[in-house]
Amino acid sequence: MPQPPSLSPEQRQAALEKAAAVRRERAEIKDHLKSGRITLQELLERAGSEETIGKMKVLAALEALPGTGKVKARRLMDTIGISDGRRLQGLGAKQRESLLEAAERP
Repeated sequence: MPQPPSLSPEQRQAALEKAAAVRRERAEIKDHLKSGRITLQELLERAGSEETIGKMKVLAALEALPGTGKVKARRLMDTIGISDGRRLQGLGAKQRESLLEAAERP
């Protein structure tokens, strides 16, 4: 099993702070989705240009949508053909289109 890189205490602290900031930003984005301040379409458009959003998992984004829980999100991904580990930046054009169509339906 590979060993993690050896970091100085300062480097380790900086990495931990950066990871915490990214987690806070993703939580904020999910909160914006849940409250309706941003749409799925806006999120997908920003995924190409913003690294934090692009590296967010599709399943997490779908679960944050109003009226979509864990079961419905996973079923939707299975229907469209998106793997569980897929991130927003890795979606193809047809997958994005299918997600947007499915999100519009009640």
